Amino acid sequence: MDPLFTVILVVLAALAVSDLIVGVSNDATNFLNSAIGSKVAPRYVIMTVASVGIIMGSLFSSGMMEVARSGVFFPQMFTFKDVMTLFLAVMLTDVILLDLFNTFGLPTSTTVSLVFELLGSAVAVASMKIWTGADGASKLSEYINATGALGIISGILLSVVIAFVCGSVVMYITRVIFSFRYHRSFRYFGSIWCGLALTAISYFAIFKGLKGTTIITAETLELLSQNIWKAVGVSIAGWTILMALVQHLLKVNILKITVLAGTFSLALAFAGNDLVNFIGVFMAGYDSYNIASQSGDINMAMGELTRPAQANMTILFIAGTVMTLTLWFSKKARNVTETEVNLARQESSGAERFGSTMVSRGIVRWALDVNKKIAKVTPRHVQRYLNSRFIPSRNDNGGASFDLIRATVNLTVASLLISTATSFKLPLSTTYVTFMVAMGSSLSDRAWGRESAVYRITGVLTVISGWFLTAFIAFTVAFAVALLLSAGGTIAIAAMTILCAFLLIQSNILNKKHKDSKENESGLLPMFDKDIIDTCRKEVCQTMQQVMSVYDNTLTGIFTEDRKLLKSMVRESESLYEEAHKRKYAVYNTLSTLSENYISTGHYYVQVVDYVNEVTKALVHITRPGFDHIDNNHSGFSKEQINDLKEIEEKVSIIYGMINHMLKEDDYSKIDQTLLLRDSLFEEFAQVIKRQIARIKTGDTSTRTSMLYLDIISETKTMILQSRNLLKAQKHFVSK
Repeated sequence: MDPLFTVILVVLAALAVSDLIVGVSNDATNFLNSAIGSKVAPRYVIMTVASVGIIMGSLFSSGMMEVARSGVFFPQMFTFKDVMTLFLAVMLTDVILLDLFNTFGLPTSTTVSLVFELLGSAVAVASMKIWTGADGASKLSEYINATGALGIISGILLSVVIAFVCGSVVMYITRVIFSFRYHRSFRYFGSIWCGLALTAISYFAIFKGLKGTTIITAETLELLSQNIWKAVGVSIAGWTILMALVQHLLKVNILKITVLAGTFSLALAFAGNDLVNFIGVFMAGYDSYNIASQSGDINMAMGELTRPAQANMTILFIAGTVMTLTLWFSKKARNVTETEVNLARQESSGAERFGSTMVSRGIVRWALDVNKKIAKVTPRHVQRYLNSRFIPSRNDNGGASFDLIRATVNLTVASLLISTATSFKLPLSTTYVTFMVAMGSSLSDRAWGRESAVYRITGVLTVISGWFLTAFIAFTVAFAVALLLSAGGTIAIAAMTILCAFLLIQSNILNKKHKDSKENESGLLPMFDKDIIDTCRKEVCQTMQQVMSVYDNTLTGIFTEDRKLLKSMVRESESLYEEAHKRKYAVYNTLSTLSENYISTGHYYVQVVDYVNEVTKALVHITRPGFDHIDNNHSGFSKEQINDLKEIEEKVSIIYGMINHMLKEDDYSKIDQTLLLRDSLFEEFAQVIKRQIARIKTGDTSTRTSMLYLDIISETKTMILQSRNLLKAQKHFVSK
């Protein structure tokens, strides 16, 4: 056997491990979000339940690897050399693509990515064979099995719409029945509700999670299918009675049991069925290697791949272990989970991750118009009753993004849809179904209020767009990589492997920066009065110091026409403004944590945050025009203009030095002195403006230079005014 193919097999093994890590990081959102979003239990308990499900699903999986072996292409038309090139292109593309989605915290379908990567790479290799006339075949259809791919596309379109509608309808009916204050009614009907939910989850676990595994035989499944309604009836009765006993005798919250059971079931199905997405290509390559090794012919046809794959327990155990460790330690898995939880959270206050688009605004306006028309024909007493069922309870939230009722709806509806589609052999993506059910339930639960709807819709549309782009990107990139590997040989293989490793390292660096940014933001919402005051003082002082540093460097960059320095200052000023903007939108949550002792002075905190926002905005209005002026190669300031601005800079520096000292030492005895310095500086502003007007009249300065000069003066004046106001508000806030 050529040593090159041994190296390829080793690379495939390494990529399979990487694919397990990035794949689990993305697919973890399928079975973790409902439990984590509802805070059904401590995180370690949720992770333990999911880990047990993953281990069981992977160990008892039958190794359903046929998709990678013969589901997309006809292996008898490809040689060993062809399939190894094809598989390597798939793995390289899959690792990079899934890691990219993880880095941006967007859920996608590992099934869709795998199928279209196989399709793209197979088309590339087949095209090369047709072009060279290696086999005498002249039609692409002789190599490619496109029926499966077309079925998946139709399944995607249907599953997205059906899941969203079902999630919306079931959640609406459930909330009308139980409301947000469900504890009283749940004492009477809770066991029935959980019995129905657990029956749906059990049905899903058996027909989706255990189907094809060694735990349950095909004969048993067939027997259950023939007597499905009897089995469902017995399951409902059994679960209902058990839940009633647990609820009333043991005094256990049966909603928590239901949510954890659903989490276990989804994790079991994920590991048992989606394992092919991560190790299926490696297993197919490993089997191909063993087949070719027996003959020593790298040009032999791989028709034996059409035979059923044999499970390798060692590899399955290693895969399950890697998946479990990834679940516990992957930071990117939390990124993806946070995206869905953030879009579905009940609380509408605080900063939204996504912005506003024309499409989302149009959808919201259309929804408001439809709602008004429905309200006109609905009796008022019915409206009052329905509205009363959707009033959130603030007492028992416990910091959860949504309650246990919605968590059970998410798990139950997703389980029913996935298992039903599986029983009818309809293709769909578990990621798409679970995500759209969660979005539909959050819409019906009125989590998307007028304060947040436009941003949540933008987020959902962004995720959905990413899904459809997944297929296109997976096909295109895999096609290109396969062509490159086929034409470039050993050099191309080495180059692509190194590039893949480099991109993974870079994405981890980017993810670490994102994590550090999130940790910095977490300091905006402390829990106690003293923490709020200390944090406010610390962050205001730090911001003001950074403002002065950026201001000084910006003027220096303009004077010296240093484009690189100015570009850096633009980034820093925009970062300061973004942080101040987020802090402004977090005011509501911060004020809600203050005790009653701070009711009379809480409005000063609002002023502090607003003034910081205005100061940083003024700074941005200095750095951006300054950079644009130099970047467009406009003429610089004259010697007189530079001297005027240097004098102003010195006085601004003195004022900010006093402000920062007072903030840092919590000593505001020199506020009046800063007022005098401010008045003196404003007189200086008047003088330099007069001198600039004189230069304009004599033609000693260009129009663009004059505009920049006057902008700097104007925004500096705004900075000083707002900084002085900030100092006074901070004094009143901390001096309760």
